[in-house]
Amino acid sequence: MADVIDILAPIEQEGTKAVVRNWLKQVGDTVAEGDALVELETDKVTQEVPAPCDGILTEITLTSGVDATPGAILGRLTSGSGAAAPAPVATGPVAARAVEAVSVNEHFSPAVRRAASEYGIDPSTVSGTGKGGRVTRADMDLANERKPKPSPTPMATPSAPISPVPASAAAPAPIMRIDGGSSRKVPHSSMRLAIAKHMSHSLSTAPQVTAVFEADFTAIMRHRDAHKARMKSEGVNLSYTAYIVAACTAAMKVVPEVNSQWHDDCLEVFGDINIGVGTALGDKGLVVPVIHQTQHLSLQGIAARLQEMTNRARSNTLKGENLKGGTFTISNHGVSGSLLAAPIIINQPQSAILGVGKLEKRVVVREVDGTDTIQIRPMAYVSLTIDHRSLDGHQTNTWLTEFVRTLEEWS
Repeated sequence: MADVIDILAPIEQEGTKAVVRNWLKQVGDTVAEGDALVELETDKVTQEVPAPCDGILTEITLTSGVDATPGAILGRLTSGSGAAAPAPVATGPVAARAVEAVSVNEHFSPAVRRAASEYGIDPSTVSGTGKGGRVTRADMDLANERKPKPSPTPMATPSAPISPVPASAAAPAPIMRIDGGSSRKVPHSSMRLAIAKHMSHSLSTAPQVTAVFEADFTAIMRHRDAHKARMKSEGVNLSYTAYIVAACTAAMKVVPEVNSQWHDDCLEVFGDINIGVGTALGDKGLVVPVIHQTQHLSLQGIAARLQEMTNRARSNTLKGENLKGGTFTISNHGVSGSLLAAPIIINQPQSAILGVGKLEKRVVVREVDGTDTIQIRPMAYVSLTIDHRSLDGHQTNTWLTEFVRTLEEWS
């Protein structure tokens, strides 16, 4: 006897809703328990929903582009002896093409398959930089950037006849503004909408104040130069961000209240230091993967976890647990060129966020043997934006003082 089984959106997902992005199976397909059926995209991650049992996909209730709240019915499977038999197997050239498509789908990740559809690029023609030579989403993005751009259509000469274009075939007219210019409308992605809502909520919830210090990176640059080759031989990229995470951890031990969350009746100060690092995804927005329990990690351990999270973010393979549990956030906005950004909006419900500006050589005054000297040092502005309900200026400045001291006296 056949049983009808609901295919449900995960109850626990990152964000309050997801969007159905792509069905990997079609109605009538025979599936095995655990087979990926459909991709859901939240504001931060893309996840596959597996088949709950062996059977045949008999119904798709939520199609691509439709919102899926936790627990929503995405489709239905028929299992058991009464399940309909699979469709006859095709033969000839059509079957060959179908088999080839299936093998491509199984070989490449969902993110790569999605990029292949968006860009019109066969991933088998792209050189992979992932483990074992696998093609990643970043490889597909780079291949798309390197595609030759179509040459612009030459303008017709005045004497050239112009054929009338039927109204039904004409391209959509640009939106005309009152001032005579034109514009275009770009639909918001689910990630962009979620970021907008989160940022607006943060500003409307917490009174935010920013303090700015300046940090000398000379000591950590020397330390990095002395150790990066060894760590690279062990497969670890020793980045400046790893030192920043370690310095944040040291400063938390001096002012633990920075690692906290405001409640109406108390301030919750966390024992574990779970630091999220903002990772830009180009025009799509950003995600904040979390390095958990940094108080138990060495510099090399932090660097290894940071490398793993960054690679996952850029290849769209982050899991829900990689984005949860953060107690403090770093925005390394200087990597894109800005010297100072303020305020950097707090990642609610946290109490503070660190901003790190562009690292550049500056002329500074340093005392040597009692005499002021003019030197050139690698400097960066660092800022701490706080929820003024949770923290005061004294705590903010004490935290920044310890953070800068840790960087400048690194040994």
